[in-house]
Amino acid sequence: MQEYIREHQHTDVHQLAMARSPFPGISAQELAAQIAARKKSARKLPSWHSAEGIYYPPLLSVEQCSSEITAAYKAELTTGGRLIDLTGGFGVDSFYFSKVNESVTHCEINEELSAIASYNAPLLGQENTSFLAADGIEHLKNSAEQFSTIYIDPARRSSAGKVFMLKDCSPDVVDNLDLLLAHTDCLLIKTAPLLDISAGLKELRNVAAIHVLSVKNECKELIWLLEKDFHGTAQIICTTLNSSRKEFSFLMGEETATSQMAIPAAGKYLYEPDVALLKGGAFNLIAERYQLKKIHPQTQLYISDVINETFPGRIFRIDNILSAADLKKAKNLTGSVIVRNYPEKAAALVEKYHIRPDDHQFLIFAQAESSGKIILKSTILQHY
Repeated sequence: MQEYIREHQHTDVHQLAMARSPFPGISAQELAAQIAARKKSARKLPSWHSAEGIYYPPLLSVEQCSSEITAAYKAELTTGGRLIDLTGGFGVDSFYFSKVNESVTHCEINEELSAIASYNAPLLGQENTSFLAADGIEHLKNSAEQFSTIYIDPARRSSAGKVFMLKDCSPDVVDNLDLLLAHTDCLLIKTAPLLDISAGLKELRNVAAIHVLSVKNECKELIWLLEKDFHGTAQIICTTLNSSRKEFSFLMGEETATSQMAIPAAGKYLYEPDVALLKGGAFNLIAERYQLKKIHPQTQLYISDVINETFPGRIFRIDNILSAADLKKAKNLTGSVIVRNYPEKAAALVEKYHIRPDDHQFLIFAQAESSGKIILKSTILQHY
């Protein structure tokens, strides 16, 4: 069956699910589900994809689990002793925790998912992890154990809207915070990037740091580090996990009130911060740290006369400043479209001006304080 799954990794899974299974007792639907999940793991979970004999859970579990790159980062935040993962899921985070901690306990309320993670562990060389098919919070309530680190990834309840709070998640970290901190000095909480940082700080206490993680300009998750004896100001650490890791950190409240403005001009360099920095919210501090000037108070684009390759984000050279009237006259327009503080969406602008894509040339639609709506025709010099 494993050979069949590998051989059909590029086959349409919907067609396979409708076909007859070549294996007695194994449905075509289950085979198709294994192939779909394995396909999803190719980039996200290469260690699982390359290992022999891995059994996958339903596709949704693979889609919702951490990627290897973010799991490895979280492992660096642990203390190296005994760790318990209260919401273990498919086991990706626990696998990386096991690499740097003495022992790991993987709790998962879903018995089938717990069994799958336990089955896969030895295939991945993971030997210092115990697996409990149990509610992690209930396990702590009935235990006197102490852990160096507790990790929890509460799921947002389906009833929660687009804007949500930690109390909208399950397990409820807020209601159980005393319990969690009674069993550890170090608590790591993973949340979706939709969670507002200021709102989270109001719900929690003892927050030493908040790690904002992005991969290729997509904000993946927030990691809240709570320390039992910490009572100071939380540090915000914005980290880009690309071919090279870049970091921008500051203390809550350190954001400056204003930033100097600049007039965009051909020949100058345009800086676009990575989404992790934007989620962190230090819009004016970015300019101060990298000696940049903004083009508008509400446009998070920055100008400089020089290139600083340590900047976590994209850098462009401005080739020309255009207006909407210029675009209407132009023919054979090419460029990737970016919209920042502009009243129209990128897809609508592409259709409106018949813009063909280009990987190196960009048309950046934005608001400038000096001249209002402008289009910056630019060449990309540094990717994320």
